[in-house]
Amino acid sequence: MTDRPTDAPEPASYEAALAELERLVQAMESAQMPLDGLLDNYRRAAFLLDFCRTRLQAVEAQVKVFEGGQLKEWSPT
Repeated sequence: MTDRPTDAPEPASYEAALAELERLVQAMESAQMPLDGLLDNYRRAAFLLDFCRTRLQAVEAQVKVFEGGQLKEWSPT
C-alpha cells in the first residue's frame, strides 16, 4: 500500500475513501490551491486510490470463492 501521509487517518470504509477521493479530485481540478497543497492532495489521493483498489481486490477474491461453489473461510491479506 502507498504510504499514508502522517497526519491523515486511514478511511473507515471503502465508501468513505471513495467520497474523500472524489472531493480531492474536485479540489485539484479547480486549480485554486497552492502547489504544496496540490502535492499533499495528490499524495492523499494516491493513498486512497490504493486503499480502494485493495478493498475491491479482496471482495473480488471472496466472490470467486463463492462462485466456485465452495464456502471457505476467507480473510483479507
